[in-house]
Amino acid sequence: MKEKKLKNIFINGAVSAQFIADSIQQHQSNPATGAHSIFLGQVRADIIGEEKVVGINYTAYEEMALEKMYEIREDIFQKYPVICLHVHHSLGLVPAGEVCLFVFCSSAHRKAAMEACDELVERIKAELPIWGKEILTNAAHQWKENI
Repeated sequence: MKEKKLKNIFINGAVSAQFIADSIQQHQSNPATGAHSIFLGQVRADIIGEEKVVGINYTAYEEMALEKMYEIREDIFQKYPVICLHVHHSLGLVPAGEVCLFVFCSSAHRKAAMEACDELVERIKAELPIWGKEILTNAAHQWKENI
């Protein structure tokens, strides 16, 4: 029986460009890999009423999120011929314009990488207990809907 190993997907604050670049660099050595599909979720400066979103403060039920992420990963590995996949999601305050979600799928061919990445992002948004409180210019806030 396979040992269940939970991977921590959480990063405090924004996902930096350097972190993303380093992750890509580390995956160039596998000769079986022919495609990478990457999704970057960025905090938008939406206008809500008269105010602008200046950032999102992310919180999560971490233990449950990591358990659910394990199940989703296993499902994706069963459904698609992916070589690896990685998920990194922010916790805490992420300013508008910064990356809050980094999903990276690798496979031998592009279609599997793209389809796995797309499904992975949709399932993260729909199934993980992660919440975002939008912080507005007037210091008010509202809870963000995952759409």
